[in-house]
Amino acid sequence: MSSEAPVSLRGLTKQYGRITAVDDVSLTVNEGDVFGYLGPNGAGKTTSLRMMLGLITPTSGEARVFGHDPQKSVDALADVAGFVEAPRFYPYLDGMTNLRLVAALDGNDAKSRIAEALDVVELTDRAGDKVGGYSHGMRQRLGIAAALIRRPKLLLLDEPATGLDPGGMRDMRALIARLSAEGMTVMLSSHLLAEVEELCNRVAIVRSGRIVYEGELDELRAAAGLTIRLRTSDDEVALRVLADRRGISDVVRHGPAPIQFRAADEAAIGELSRALADSGALILELAPSAATLEDLFFELTEGEGEAEAEEERLDEAADLTGGPQ
Repeated sequence: MSSEAPVSLRGLTKQYGRITAVDDVSLTVNEGDVFGYLGPNGAGKTTSLRMMLGLITPTSGEARVFGHDPQKSVDALADVAGFVEAPRFYPYLDGMTNLRLVAALDGNDAKSRIAEALDVVELTDRAGDKVGGYSHGMRQRLGIAAALIRRPKLLLLDEPATGLDPGGMRDMRALIARLSAEGMTVMLSSHLLAEVEELCNRVAIVRSGRIVYEGELDELRAAAGLTIRLRTSDDEVALRVLADRRGISDVVRHGPAPIQFRAADEAAIGELSRALADSGALILELAPSAATLEDLFFELTEGEGEAEAEEERLDEAADLTGGPQ
C-alpha cells in the first residue's frame, strides 16, 4: 500500500487575466476512495483536473499524484488513467484497433489486457465495429476500457455518465462500484448528484472556483442537522410555536405541504412536541426527512445573487479563454 495519497492539491490557483478560474483549492483523495468532485458548470472542476494531470500550469499552488509532481514529469502519472471531458478515439477504426493503439503507446503488457478490459465494460461483441458508429455511452465505456488496460491505481473520470440513457447510467454506476470493490481509487467529477450520492464515500464541493466543503458524505449530512417534516391539526398555531423554540431553525411551509424545519438535536424535538401539545395543535405527523446530496449541494453553492454573479464570471472567462473552464 502506497504511503502517499493518490491525489493531494494544495493552494491550487489558476488565473486568466483578472478572472480566477480556480481559487486556492486544497483537497486530498485517499487510497480506496470513490471521491466526488462536484460543482456547477463553470465552477473550475475541469481546470483543476487539468492542472492535476499537468495539462495546464497552475498560477500558484501545487498538485501531487502519489507524491509526485505531474508538472515536472509524466512519470508521475504512471499509475493514473481515465479521461477529462470526454474520451477521444479514431472514429474510422474499430474499438479493438483503437485499444491496440493505446496499448502500443503504453507499452509493457498492456496489449494482453485488452480482451479483459473489453469484457469488463461489456463491449466484446462490438469490438470489431467502427467507433464512429458507437453510441455516446459505448464511447464512454470504451474510454474506461482504454484506462483499464493500464491497470491504474487511480481512475479519473470527468462526467462519465453525461449523455447516457438510464440503462447506460445504471451500467456505468455498476462498473464504478465493481472497480472500487476491487480496490481501485476513483475520482469522479460529475453534476449528476444522485449518482454521486450512491457511489461516493467522500466529496469536495466547489463554488466559483473555491472549495466550500471537503469530507465524508455522512459528515456533511450530520452538519446540516436533522430536517423534520411536521403536520398538525392547526398548522398556523404550530408555526407560532416553532417560531419561539430554541434549537429550531429554517422553518418553511409551502401551501398545503407539511411544515419543514431543522432541529439542533433530539432534545429540541422532544421539547417542541410538548409545546405543541400544550398549544392544542395535535401532531398528525412528525418525521425525519433525510437531506439529500442535492439539497446540501444547492445550499452550499447557491445564495442571494449567486446565480447572477456566476453568470457574469462565466461570461468574462469565456471572453478571455474562448470558453468557460
